[in-house]
Amino acid sequence: QVRLVESGGGLVQPGGSLRLSCAASGLNFRLFSMDWYRQTPGKERELVARIISGGSTNYTDSVKGRFTIYRDNVRNALFLQVCSLKPEDTAGYYCHTNYREMDFWGQGTQVTVSS
Repeated sequence: QVRLVESGGGLVQPGGSLRLSCAASGLNFRLFSMDWYRQTPGKERELVARIISGGSTNYTDSVKGRFTIYRDNVRNALFLQVCSLKPEDTAGYYCHTNYREMDFWGQGTQVTVSS
């Protein structure tokens, strides 16, 4: 069974940084694309960043230049370095993958940007 467990969220002031982590198990991690999504109450979940198995990345426009997605295929871990945080980045952040045509999600980690 695929399991994704996020960590690293917290309360941070505007302009601050965090590193979000996602520990993955139950799949041959290095072969699969991995995503970070975020969601705020009342809104649909938004794709923030994606990294494919070969390492190429893409980002939603609002986070380009501030967020970096990367992976460690030895540790089966996914990361999202979030910098220059803004109040509008406040959301629950979720790790996601599609494995054998099924979507798997972690439980999420909350990022709150506030002074």
